[in-house]
Amino acid sequence: MTEEQNSLLNSWLGDFAIVHDHSWPLQDTTVLHVWTADGRDFIVKASTTSHHVRREITAYTMGFNGLSDGVPVLVHASREARILVTQFLPGTLVEGAAAEADPETYRQAGALLGKIHQPAGVSSDYAKALAAKTRSAINRAYGLVPESHRIRLAEELGVLNPGPVQLVTTHGDYQPRNWLQEDGRIKVIDFGRADARPWVHDLVRLTHQQFLRPGSLRCLLRRAGKES
Repeated sequence: MTEEQNSLLNSWLGDFAIVHDHSWPLQDTTVLHVWTADGRDFIVKASTTSHHVRREITAYTMGFNGLSDGVPVLVHASREARILVTQFLPGTLVEGAAAEADPETYRQAGALLGKIHQPAGVSSDYAKALAAKTRSAINRAYGLVPESHRIRLAEELGVLNPGPVQLVTTHGDYQPRNWLQEDGRIKVIDFGRADARPWVHDLVRLTHQQFLRPGSLRCLLRRAGKES
């Protein structure tokens, strides 16, 4: 952490001790569970280069209506210094626990997702930009995948006609590694990848992982209000 970040943290929290270091070195992000002298627990996130801290601050400024105690509460932040402090949210990670295979987990996660997804306008450029990014990825895949596959992908992309899309406030990394459980209740953490996107974006990682289990996808979609 920089001198500026340390100075801000000391001015916000006063004396504190580090309970656990959850940092992500490969992403240049310091993540600390700290305990203050007056007996409060907080999570500190700071970086010198990563844009995730600023994204998370932006997500909090947009608000999380109806998610009281279901997401961490932001208490201090500086976009310029790339540092934020949230209240510590108790619970254990769902990933790797029995709750990861429990349909009730996905019903609750779906209900939370439906509240996270707030209207964020219509974009006439989002789909076009995504198509251009995909086209670039196909071009860079030369020699890495069978040429017939690359050609077919390019052909299928070429017949698309990207139009306006409805955007919502998405989490960006919605999966059990960012869900906590406490006494049977599911909570959501880490909004470092939050942004305005089509709602289906928050199902991509789950589709290739947990949704391979029968029933999980339907439970989450129904509670998120995406299925009648």
